[in-house]
Amino acid sequence: MKTENYLRLTQFYQNYATVVDQANWSAWLDMFTDDCIYKVQARENYDRNLPMAALSLTSKGMLQDRIYGITETIFHDPYHQLHMVSSPLILSESDTGIIESQANYTVLRTKNDGIAEVFNVGRYLDRIRITQDSIKLESRLCIFDNEMILNSLIYPI
Repeated sequence: MKTENYLRLTQFYQNYATVVDQANWSAWLDMFTDDCIYKVQARENYDRNLPMAALSLTSKGMLQDRIYGITETIFHDPYHQLHMVSSPLILSESDTGIIESQANYTVLRTKNDGIAEVFNVGRYLDRIRITQDSIKLESRLCIFDNEMILNSLIYPI
């Protein structure tokens, strides 16, 4: 493992949390490759290799469509998210700049009435392309531990 890559990866995970928490959707999109996969799936389905997912997007174009829906068409009770992400664990690192890693996450949700609640907890399983100039997610699987998502899933995890 290259120490420099670990530090960059750690910063990337924290930047991801900040970007999503601040609803900076253009920066969120920039964190993915064009041919990316973004999936939010219950741990039970993941462990049993079942395809059912709460959200399954298979390209940057699909991520853009989701952001358009969030910002232009989906009506929902407004809320804020706060992500807490653990340090990443590098599972593998290739000479070609591909890192497979994971990190645990907790997402708190606060509605405008001021009551915070645990919204989603789980782990990210990522395939990341790292170059001299950038870090991009090729694949992010958000494997959540709870069997249900409170209300509906609007914003990315």
